[in-house]
Amino acid sequence: MGKGGEPTIKASKEPYEMERGSEEKSSKGFNKNLAIAVGAAALGSAFQHGYNTGVINNPQEVIMNFTSSVLQKRNGEHPTETALTLIWSITVSIYCVGGMIGGAITGYVANTFGRKKGLLMNNIIVFLAALLEGVSKSANSFEMIIFGRFLIGINSGLNAGLAPMYLSEISPVNLRGAIGSVYQLVITISILIAQILGINSILGNDAMWPVLLAITALPALLQLAILPLCPESPKYLLCTKQKQTEAQKALIWLRSSPSVQQEMDEMQQEAQTLKMIQKVTLRELIVQPALRIPLIISIVLMIAQQLSGINAVIFYSTEIFKSSGLTIEAASYATLAIGFINVVMTVISLILVEKAGRKTLLLIGFGGMSIVTLLLSIALQYHNVQAVSYLSIFLVVLFIILFATGPGSIPWFIVSELFNQSSRPTATSLAVTVNWIANFFVGIGFLPLKNIIGAHVFIIFTVILVLTVVFTYRKVPETKNKTMEEISTLFRQQSYQ
Repeated sequence: MGKGGEPTIKASKEPYEMERGSEEKSSKGFNKNLAIAVGAAALGSAFQHGYNTGVINNPQEVIMNFTSSVLQKRNGEHPTETALTLIWSITVSIYCVGGMIGGAITGYVANTFGRKKGLLMNNIIVFLAALLEGVSKSANSFEMIIFGRFLIGINSGLNAGLAPMYLSEISPVNLRGAIGSVYQLVITISILIAQILGINSILGNDAMWPVLLAITALPALLQLAILPLCPESPKYLLCTKQKQTEAQKALIWLRSSPSVQQEMDEMQQEAQTLKMIQKVTLRELIVQPALRIPLIISIVLMIAQQLSGINAVIFYSTEIFKSSGLTIEAASYATLAIGFINVVMTVISLILVEKAGRKTLLLIGFGGMSIVTLLLSIALQYHNVQAVSYLSIFLVVLFIILFATGPGSIPWFIVSELFNQSSRPTATSLAVTVNWIANFFVGIGFLPLKNIIGAHVFIIFTVILVLTVVFTYRKVPETKNKTMEEISTLFRQQSYQ
């Protein structure tokens, strides 16, 4: 390096090319240290997101019976069905309300405490939530479940912003998509674990459901044990805190190699650019065209992920399996199989995302899902016909496969790819909040819509998916193997057109 942090000019181009090729080979691959950092960040955060999304589905009846008994002891009479339904709706939806709050404060936490420290501090909320939910039965308080769900929602909202941000910033460019997809992979795994543990014969029964809810503390303990051994995001250290030496040490640890000069030079260029830019506010994200374009892309993909119909298809899956002649127990196990397929396809997407690219997988996923939802809306009109009911099962499986291929994972990490260090926390905060808001309205609005128009509800998802395909084709850039500077330049060029 020359004076002022400028890279020294090589005397010969050929030796420089040889050195650069050697550096890429030694530092751009997956290694043990990077795997530890990815695992610690994802397992302790995405697990909370997925597990608490699905954990109360199977024990719904026993928890509602507990709520009924508590109200009966307090009031001396059986509560009405309407009152019980309202309390259960609040119990389910309060998780998303917490998620909105967690998403909204992501930018502040990321900038103030850093990505790593923010994730570690967030575990305090997990232990409070697990304690409240774990002792709720002995305390005869369903309110403790509701408040615990609210707190774990805040935790999950924060995790949904901090973890993908950290994963993106510690990843080599050539592995950024695969590592970014790990967050969604852990979500699918934890949903499957919640479904399995929630079976009545395991923990989803009257005696063990408090344990089922409190298990959410275990991944937090794992993260607290491992993540402190890992470094903070090198980009955060260099670009936000201006700690060059610490950033280089962090990068050397993550790459398990001292050959990190090329990446350091790239981050130095980004840091120099950021010095000429004031801290990006929400207003500037909206006003400046070069920032507004990627913000719109991020928000549309987040909304599309939630309004794609994935929750509706999962909801209908058990009903579809029952109509095909399966017993209630067999239908439950078939739903577990769907969860397993979701996990497997998300693993495959980790490989595909660096080969096919983000845009291609989004187009295939959203495009295929639009066709499937249209066919489902037709097939469910004739579900009493045996052959059609089997077709419905196939369509459900195909929908899950298409969702896991790209739309399930890419929206979570593409936000971090579209924005530089100065705007990334604020943009992530807004995008994650929008995702939770969309999730909340799907949870509140789907059943009433389904009761009014039946299976025709899938037509709504078809329209949304088709519009998403058009938007993705026209507006979403391919970010595979592109540096932050290349992506920023692309949006600057678009803003001048």
